[in-house]
Amino acid sequence: MLKQNLQLRLGQKLAPQQIQLMKLIQLHTLEFEEELERELEENPALERTDDDKDAKEELASDFEDEGNSSIDTDFDVNEYLFDDEPSYKTSSSNYSADDEEFDNESLLTEGQSLYDYLLEQIRLINIDNDDLKTAEYIIGNLDTDGYLRREVKAIVDDLAFSQGIYTTREKVDDILENYIQKLDPPGVGARSLQECLLLQIEKKVSADKSLSLAANILRNQFDALTNKHYNKIMQKYDVDEEDLKDALEEISRLSPRVGGNFDTQTITINQEIIPDFVIQITESKKGGQPDVIPLLNSKNAPSLRVSDEYKDILSTYSHDKNSPDHKQAALFIKQKLDAAKWYIDAINQRQNTLLQTITAIVKLQKEYFITGDDKSLKPMILKDVADITGFDISTISRVVKSKYADTPNGIIYLKSLFSDSLTNDDGEEVSTKEIKMHLMEAIEKENKRKPYTDDALVGILKEKGYNIARRTIAKYREQLGIPVARLRKEL
Repeated sequence: MLKQNLQLRLGQKLAPQQIQLMKLIQLHTLEFEEELERELEENPALERTDDDKDAKEELASDFEDEGNSSIDTDFDVNEYLFDDEPSYKTSSSNYSADDEEFDNESLLTEGQSLYDYLLEQIRLINIDNDDLKTAEYIIGNLDTDGYLRREVKAIVDDLAFSQGIYTTREKVDDILENYIQKLDPPGVGARSLQECLLLQIEKKVSADKSLSLAANILRNQFDALTNKHYNKIMQKYDVDEEDLKDALEEISRLSPRVGGNFDTQTITINQEIIPDFVIQITESKKGGQPDVIPLLNSKNAPSLRVSDEYKDILSTYSHDKNSPDHKQAALFIKQKLDAAKWYIDAINQRQNTLLQTITAIVKLQKEYFITGDDKSLKPMILKDVADITGFDISTISRVVKSKYADTPNGIIYLKSLFSDSLTNDDGEEVSTKEIKMHLMEAIEKENKRKPYTDDALVGILKEKGYNIARRTIAKYREQLGIPVARLRKEL
């Protein structure tokens, strides 16, 4: 049975302006420039202007709720003409005065791939036609580092189903070892790091004592080598420390990625980082600590306005409402004008959000920007910045994402300024980055013959006033990419 009833329901709906603003906020300068150019191409009612005489004038725009999908074509044309008001444009005096142009230079490189290089060689070898097809298929299964990661059984099955070649594991192993692994570069076609290094050193083996010892170590004592059990290796081969050093030097010259010098059939793009903010340090007028002034990169503050040509079109339309194409023309013009006004408003809000966020960050990290010393970084999380600006944490996260600042001490990644805090013995909150700096310094100064264990590092940091557990030291060490003491040992 059908029934009718009324329900009250609360809900949230993002306006188009809010969606556009969230999208623009998280773009860094290069992406923002691309997005701006795209919008200028798609919307003829929006244009760029270099005229700054009205730079500080803004026109407020109010938009109706977009809940109704239909568009009223009986709108007031004068609302869009701006006869008595300045052109609607974005502008801001809060951007860098530096006129230096950041060139968006890209280096495109494309060369011969490892796959093509190996195919050229294998086709010059006197080999049976079916074996050649098998060899080509194996080469096609090598990764960009030159390793064969697939199981031989899987290759045998693939050859039968896709190539119609019925072979055996023994035959595939034979082609791999006697043909492919003999190709250049040495080490190609290896199934493990040990095999890759052995293939390289076996092509070097001569009467040289260090080369022979290096080959023996790789062949028979690889686990001891990777675990840096040097005493065990010296006892095994009855050699002294100098002989082992020479052998290790030979091993260090081998490449673990023999395919790394070849193009991987992709275009490599090296793109210059363009900072989104500029941090200036000026002497305080009061003679105290220097002032830190945050500015927007000028590329983030374009001057835009609604096209005068479109205003003329609307003016003509207002005197000719009886045209047969009136409805379609009115609908198109209104949509483009609304889109232009929305976009300009979104850019204004983006500039304001970026500037307020960087100002709050500078306020919290003023000492760091002045000194440039990582140890002067204060604990700072997204919530701290959100509390100062009044923005939501998610908004702050979007702002700092992929953003860089040009400071007197170099270009820095904004997200690197954020860190948790720990309390030292004096009861002061310190940044975890400061603790990591002390940890790195201790490890850099250690005796490489007897590296500090995590327990020893706990004691060293405790002497500096940081009471940290061993598991925390291990976590920080892993985050810094520093191996355990045993793997840091050197002769």
